[in-house]
Amino acid sequence: MTMTGLAALGSGAIAAGPPETQPVIEVRQYKIVKGRRDAMIALFEREFIDSQEALGIRIIGQFRDLDDPDRFTWVREFTSMTARATALNAFYFGPHWQAHRDEANALLDDNDNVLLLHPAAPDLGFGPQARSAVAGGPGELVVATIHYLWKDADEGFARFFHDRMRPALIAAGLPILSAYVPERAPNNFPRLPVRQSEKLFVWFTRVADSAAYHRAMTAVRADATIGPALADYEERAPQILRLAPTPRSALR
Repeated sequence: MTMTGLAALGSGAIAAGPPETQPVIEVRQYKIVKGRRDAMIALFEREFIDSQEALGIRIIGQFRDLDDPDRFTWVREFTSMTARATALNAFYFGPHWQAHRDEANALLDDNDNVLLLHPAAPDLGFGPQARSAVAGGPGELVVATIHYLWKDADEGFARFFHDRMRPALIAAGLPILSAYVPERAPNNFPRLPVRQSEKLFVWFTRVADSAAYHRAMTAVRADATIGPALADYEERAPQILRLAPTPRSALR
């Protein structure tokens, strides 16, 4: 990781970009009507990837949650909060969503579990990635870890993650695909609720399988320079999302 933007930091925070230019993502965890997740995935991949991307919304990926057969998780990115408002208004008031919303809403039990986040550091957002050339091609396990913290991430944890935890994770075989903290700017599309008030830190990795992930994390947490400090930062146990990419997921 380069040190651009990290100089002259007096409080342990990691500098982020200005709010009008930095990208934001939504991590959307949907509770699907029991037994209908495959129907939701088929609808989403047929109707809601290309139609959103045509409006400048980047669909990072969509996934089956391996720990909940009725949860569908997907991630989308906007180039800025301003772009988010423009794109969401265009999509949800546009003809494509209007034509398919009843079919989608009939499959949803709950869709309010949404995190609005921006990169924890300038180079910790999702980088460019091409859509898989082969639909249904092989995909690894994507794991999103949501740390629930006693204090805001910029009060120590972001620096701890960058300086100590990140190198240990990489050495253990868990590449850091991205890392995010809550976006505090007001939700500029209030028709869609988001969770903004929580103190948390989210990072994504990709690994061959669950066994490899658990071996790596066990080793990292056993490190005497990491485990105790990590426990001190955490207000409660993290949420671990074990995510299997769907056929058209760009992140796989």
